[in-house]
Amino acid sequence: MNRHLKIAFMVAPFLGILGYIGADFYNENEANKTKIIQLVPEGHCDIINHSCVLKSGEFKVNVSDKEGLTEVNSTFPLDSATIFLVNAKNEMTPYPLGMQKSPYYWRSNTDLRSFVGNKGESYKLRLIAKIKGGQYISEFYTQTTK
Repeated sequence: MNRHLKIAFMVAPFLGILGYIGADFYNENEANKTKIIQLVPEGHCDIINHSCVLKSGEFKVNVSDKEGLTEVNSTFPLDSATIFLVNAKNEMTPYPLGMQKSPYYWRSNTDLRSFVGNKGESYKLRLIAKIKGGQYISEFYTQTTK
């Protein structure tokens, strides 16, 4: 075995470890980059009757309202969540949601029930859920069925 081959065998493990660490840093950096992903309703959306699921791939968000307390829970932990009530003139009223117990559950008091509390009423909403660098956004309508 010549001298160059011996040096190559001694240096190769260190280069492998440095490559592994470098790839990990690169992947973490890519995960934190800002990206916008659209959430779409999974079937009919009825927030008042706890039947509103928004999804994008494996990520799902359930939006519900109980006595004026609007809640969002998700399949992955969120960094923040904001729901917007959008009136007929397309003007938004933001409601930043506060974390409850864990980053999977977010809630806030909203006026949503006053707009869709009765059967057949419909209202436009927007949701922004942030995870690391990703912003999951959705514009959808809720309609009360019962």
